[in-house]
Amino acid sequence: MTTPVLSLKGVRKSFGPVEIIRGIELDVVPGERHAVIGPNGAGKSTLFHLISGQFAPTSGDILLDGLPIGGMPPHLVNRQGLARSFQITNIFPGVSVFENLRLAVMRRFGLDYVFWRRASRMKAVTQLADELIAQVRLERRATTLASELSYSEQRSLEIGMTLASDPKVILLDEPMAGMSHEETEYTTGLIRDITKGRTLLIVEHDMDVVFRLSDRISVLVYGQIIATGSPAEIRGNAQVREAYLGEEAH
Repeated sequence: MTTPVLSLKGVRKSFGPVEIIRGIELDVVPGERHAVIGPNGAGKSTLFHLISGQFAPTSGDILLDGLPIGGMPPHLVNRQGLARSFQITNIFPGVSVFENLRLAVMRRFGLDYVFWRRASRMKAVTQLADELIAQVRLERRATTLASELSYSEQRSLEIGMTLASDPKVILLDEPMAGMSHEETEYTTGLIRDITKGRTLLIVEHDMDVVFRLSDRISVLVYGQIIATGSPAEIRGNAQVREAYLGEEAH
């Protein structure tokens, strides 16, 4: 079996007496698109917070390429090769698409607080920003203020900023939330394109997107993963259908 790039071993998270994550075991292998699904309150956002460093686990281990990252602050997790986008779009609305991406690339080079150099002189930074604009299909919007983009375009920009650190593992938290059918179709195709050769862990409520996009799916219910498998295996799993999918699995 391929060595996992991301591995959770017996991960638990409690807030006071309330245990939200209850002994999760999860392996994500390099290059796969892996979805986490589950009902509201299952612990999906908490799980992402644990992996990306917003929360420290109460117990258990989180490994990225075999190295422990559990409890490491988010900026250090990012430096180890994991990047995350959030449910709420996280961009700089008052500057252009290009400047958003250039700022993100500058962080990768440790240049975000270097005020005495002209950003325009940083050829490598500019080149990477241009490449990211092309990857997320926003070339025609390069000079547009981020605040003037459509919602799906803002999500595309945020995905581009997530890619700026050249991560081994990308976490996307409900990227289709609030989108129309057309926007969802566009963003699904974009995610499929930009994650080729990368590892994706995604939380998404749109089951059609999940089953079309994912190589494997894990089902989280009450803080525990009750099943992991291919889309066909999950669709046909009686326990999953009873616990979560219901009629959506038909």
